[in-house]
Amino acid sequence: MADLSDEANLIIFDADCIFCSGFARFMAKHDKQAEFRFVSARSDLGQRLYVKHGLDPDALETNIVVLDGQAYTKMASFAASMRSLGTPWSLLAIVNLLPVSLANWIYDRIARNRYAFGKRSCPLPSSELKDRFID
Repeated sequence: MADLSDEANLIIFDADCIFCSGFARFMAKHDKQAEFRFVSARSDLGQRLYVKHGLDPDALETNIVVLDGQAYTKMASFAASMRSLGTPWSLLAIVNLLPVSLANWIYDRIARNRYAFGKRSCPLPSSELKDRFID
């Protein structure tokens, strides 16, 4: 079992969600420095990380982005990951200008309906993502 006590630059995501897995594929492709590693939220390690960060491992209502040891959830996870990619992607971190309650409300609406928007069975991970997948 992987030991990630420092959790340096991880993305923990719902691999069954078309949005979440699409986000992970996007990050793997555009993370030119290969700083992030990826963990399925449904794996044993993913479940432990959800609990560690005070989240319900059965609900999977948010991705967790760990960047330089700091964990981000909901819209803050999106903003942190975009900032890490540099320009032009870092411009998408503008979502941080929204009030947190509004940003998280938007995120929650998408997260709660994510399976209605797309199929639960997602395409196989890209080679960029597969090479950096932990569990």
